[in-house]
Amino acid sequence: MSSKPAQGLSHACLAWLALFLLPAGCAAPQPRAPVAQQPQAAVDRSREMAHRVGMLDRLSFGINGALLAEAEAQGGAQAWLQQQLHPAPGDDLPPEVQARLQGFLSRQQPLEPLMLDIERRRKAARALAGDAERKQAQDALRATATRMGREAQLETLWRAVYSHQQLRELLTDFWANHFSVFIGKGDVPLLAADYVDHAIRPHVLGRFQDLLRACASHPAMLRYLDNDRNAAGKLNENFARELMELHTLGVDGGYTQKDVQELARALTGFGVWQGEDPPRAGRNMDSWRREGLLEYRPGRHDFGDKVLLGERLHSRGWGEFDEVITRLAHHPATIRHVSARLATFLLGHPPGAPLLDQLQTVWLASDGDLRELTLAVVRSGEFDASLGEGFKTPQRFVIGSIRLAYEDRVVLNLQPALNWLNRMQHAPFGHATPEGYALPGSAWNGPGQFATRFEIARQLGYGSAGLFRAEGAKGDELPAFPQLASAYYYRAVEPGLGHQTREALAQARSPQEWSLLLLASPEMMRN
Repeated sequence: MSSKPAQGLSHACLAWLALFLLPAGCAAPQPRAPVAQQPQAAVDRSREMAHRVGMLDRLSFGINGALLAEAEAQGGAQAWLQQQLHPAPGDDLPPEVQARLQGFLSRQQPLEPLMLDIERRRKAARALAGDAERKQAQDALRATATRMGREAQLETLWRAVYSHQQLRELLTDFWANHFSVFIGKGDVPLLAADYVDHAIRPHVLGRFQDLLRACASHPAMLRYLDNDRNAAGKLNENFARELMELHTLGVDGGYTQKDVQELARALTGFGVWQGEDPPRAGRNMDSWRREGLLEYRPGRHDFGDKVLLGERLHSRGWGEFDEVITRLAHHPATIRHVSARLATFLLGHPPGAPLLDQLQTVWLASDGDLRELTLAVVRSGEFDASLGEGFKTPQRFVIGSIRLAYEDRVVLNLQPALNWLNRMQHAPFGHATPEGYALPGSAWNGPGQFATRFEIARQLGYGSAGLFRAEGAKGDELPAFPQLASAYYYRAVEPGLGHQTREALAQARSPQEWSLLLLASPEMMRN
């Protein structure tokens, strides 16, 4: 068979694409491979393998032969899960990936001196007398922000594709979406990488209260939701409202507009330090305080009495921040709302009432231990029943396809993957409004999504995706054909393919078209 991309798609390919563009916007369901005529022992082995593959696929950004071998070497999927829930400290990325990340601007210096340098450059730009010089300096600042925002997105993808701590990265993605920030606003692109590295990833297997505080106090969140503009007599309610509606209590959490105002008053004066300690003279100025880039300015704080969610706030000044975090983290509405969100992410659909009740019990017994909550979902019958029935989000489809196609080699450039996710409106830090991306896979199964996924599968199948062209390189790229017809495929993928997929693969005119059809198959869309 020819190794060159076909000039046009075959009849099998066109029929396959049409299958995905049904009026309902969803591929027709396919029957699973028949197992009834096999000996019972073979049937049991087949079901055990299907469950193992389904579990590993659901709890990662995509299973491949290496991940299956890793789990089996550790004693099976359950042993792998325990290792994932208790990851070893340190970075586990391949040396080539670590070297690439070391070139990112966020790695050149810690966040605090970086932001102070940015502020110094801003002041210097504003002080320039000439319009042309001022514009040039401001354009350079914008270019720095644009680069750092793109690098934060790419680091997310590099880790998702290559980290062995797949569950931790998957949960990092969920919580970064729950506490969503947008790189298209203000200083957020400068802060996004640090936000994930220091506020989110270290806490995804810890207590929810600690995660909540880390996210709420990070300058990325304070800048994104405008709390640095929140001052006594000039309330800005953005952060307070989203903190209750999205991050903790939920839209039906029982709070009122008065509670939003009271919380906003409690959060007055908390903003981002810009390098200058204020004078201590004046009322309460001796209580000025900062923690990293989180700054408390008492001159901007509302010291009046407050009642939040029916209870008085007893602390004053800096202490009010921690008091409201503790109160929100332990509220029954928060427990229910956040448990349901986490379960929806892990299941692919909202949890049933029995599982949600169980998660609330686990939360109360463990003080909101996210590791215990994750384990409770994974060990539930509802989780087992959901395996293979979910629909992959764009991120999971793109990252999982790359992990499957090129598990034996590290790609040179993930910018094409980021471009695909931008097209499908699911790029990291790319949601403009603070509710983040929709969690259920069913939100991503429209006809336009299928057409884009088919095109992505075509580029990957024909080795023309640009993943092995170094960023900025000129000239044509040598095709990098995926090796999908592997031992892993025959052992773990082929037995689960439906009749239509098998027929389509059998009609492929080349290895590249075969790879396209496999990557674009309904089975590769499910998890």
